[in-house]
Amino acid sequence: MPASDGPSVLLLHGFATSFATTWAGNGWTDLLADAGRTVIGVDMLGHGEADKPTDPEAYRNLEDLVAEHLPEEPVDAVGFSMGARVLLVLAARDPQRFRRLVLAGVGRNLFEQDSARGREIVEAVRTGDAEDPELAYFARLPESPGADRAALVAFLQRPDPQPITSALLANVTLPVHVVLGDQDGFGPADSLIEALPDATLTTLRGVDHFATPKNFGFIDAALEFLGAQPY
Repeated sequence: MPASDGPSVLLLHGFATSFATTWAGNGWTDLLADAGRTVIGVDMLGHGEADKPTDPEAYRNLEDLVAEHLPEEPVDAVGFSMGARVLLVLAARDPQRFRRLVLAGVGRNLFEQDSARGREIVEAVRTGDAEDPELAYFARLPESPGADRAALVAFLQRPDPQPITSALLANVTLPVHVVLGDQDGFGPADSLIEALPDATLTTLRGVDHFATPKNFGFIDAALEFLGAQPY
């Protein structure tokens, strides 16, 4: 018998991955099912089994496209990296759509708006070539099964993405749990925790960005926070 019941759980992957690779492939869907939770699996536009347009304009309303998958009643949600960013924007716009959020693989990077670095990341994704370790990480991402390099470039070039600011995050009044590896280059998470009205943090020792979705510390912290332990 399931150990718990509760709201449906939206799982939102990061850039250049998918619901199948990030969540189903790492056991999240099975564990949530064992806990009696309904999983809402979403592939963001340009990813996984979703359409893969190569025009940046198609990605303008990315958050609205994700919101279309939400039921009328509040849900729990877990987001990794870009998925965490999208969830923050949605929760800031309408916090009543969510009960609790778990955000992983994000921290200080949410507040940085380095346009030059952004262009370097786009070029790395476009060419698949970079010497800088962080840029090399982005350059390799489109090599994932089912990824479309041109669509991912368009995704990164989408017009007018919502800036993440302390003022915006002040609207995220629901409980939020942040999970970040201490080897993740997108940290630390101090500024994010301080900007959120009700936030807690789990630090994963010896874990980098890439390894986070499959890390048992992340899984355990998320399931405990959502009250969704299967046993």
